[in-house]
Amino acid sequence: MMNLKKRISKDLISTAINQLWRLVSGPLMLIFIPIFLTPETQGYWYSFISLSALSIFADLGFSNIVLQFAAHEFAYLSFNDELNVQGDELHMKKLASFLVFTIKWAILMIVIVFPIILIVGISMFNGKHLNVNWMIPWIIYLVGSAISFFNGTLLAFIQGCNLVSVSQKIQFFVGIVNTCVVLVCLFFKFNLYALAFGSIISASLIFIFFFTTFKKFLIHLIKISKTFKYSWKKEFFRLLWKYSISFASGYFIFQIYTPFMFQFRGPVQAGRVGISISIWSAIFSISTVWIIAITPKLNMLIAKKEWKKLDQLFFKNLILSVGTFLLGTICAFVILTYFKGKIKIIDRFLPIFPMLCLSMGWTLQTLIDTLAIYLRAHKQEPLVLVSAVSAIYIVITTFLCAKYLPSDYFFLGFLSSYIWQLPWVLIIFYKKRKEWHKDDIEATSINNSNTNIQ
Repeated sequence: MMNLKKRISKDLISTAINQLWRLVSGPLMLIFIPIFLTPETQGYWYSFISLSALSIFADLGFSNIVLQFAAHEFAYLSFNDELNVQGDELHMKKLASFLVFTIKWAILMIVIVFPIILIVGISMFNGKHLNVNWMIPWIIYLVGSAISFFNGTLLAFIQGCNLVSVSQKIQFFVGIVNTCVVLVCLFFKFNLYALAFGSIISASLIFIFFFTTFKKFLIHLIKISKTFKYSWKKEFFRLLWKYSISFASGYFIFQIYTPFMFQFRGPVQAGRVGISISIWSAIFSISTVWIIAITPKLNMLIAKKEWKKLDQLFFKNLILSVGTFLLGTICAFVILTYFKGKIKIIDRFLPIFPMLCLSMGWTLQTLIDTLAIYLRAHKQEPLVLVSAVSAIYIVITTFLCAKYLPSDYFFLGFLSSYIWQLPWVLIIFYKKRKEWHKDDIEATSINNSNTNIQ
């Protein structure tokens, strides 16, 4: 237990530092973007980000599966001082085989999906605003996104091997570099090239640091994989199709707003939507530090069926995650309200009512996301139907709001979806937890009965 606490503390601190960097980089971006970009270019900026999120159709939950599968195998392994894996031979061979499978799948998805995203972007941006130079920045930015996708897959594998703190340190350093590159390029009026250069440089640096740091570990596993074959396809695809629906739905739940506003109200309004959403997504990222840091450990405790430790760890961090988001929300509204009319760039954000809709929706999403991580750590995906129905509902309601209602009511579909979505998720969570922990509950009941008899 002492080693467990030490590891969690180390992972939590590293993850927190990485995510808290957004408290610095986020406000800097929110200040620099309105100052150095025109309202039209700002619309393209956030539309780039939203469209590149189509890479979720390359991932489709794959990185989550990678983390889970790696963690379930690594539960019986450990590292020595030279970062070589040791422990149960069968699990070591399976881990090595899974690494090779992961690399091959990631490359295949990049080749298939990213050319499609490129074409979608070109068809969307072409002819919208002739004064904005977007073509070359879009291509560069997407190349960086493709490299980032590959990096993210391998980092998920590393985090599954209980190396959360190491991977977070790499991302933290590269995050600083990315912010500096983007801000300097914005200052020198590179416009959309600032986003593009930041993307390609940061992705390349993560790639270099990753293979420099984990070279011996990766080579060791690849050598083992040559002498051992294990078919992951059946187990992998049994889970992937469910994840595919859930995570593809996630794009429509979280990323359609800027493109929709771009199409219906133009780049200026799209820019306001994009920069406003970025506030809540940043607070969300910071609040999920608590759960991200313990995700590999949750998978390992499940693999060993240590249910009591699992629940103690999970529920404590769930409360911390939601509490952190609420605190961040209060701070955001205090700042936005106090500086309204005093600082010009505040006018680039949405009015108070849509911001309230966003904040309330993201608060509930923080709770749902945390519960989903717990459920998926059992190598299952019971939220497929919830995700699919939510995506359909949000697309339809957001389309209707964008076309027929004033801009202030644009997020009514997003917020109202949680009225029925959260109770549904809570019911699933309660039933699944009771089902999975049935043996432990029965054992506890027997022990209590014996104690009463005595």
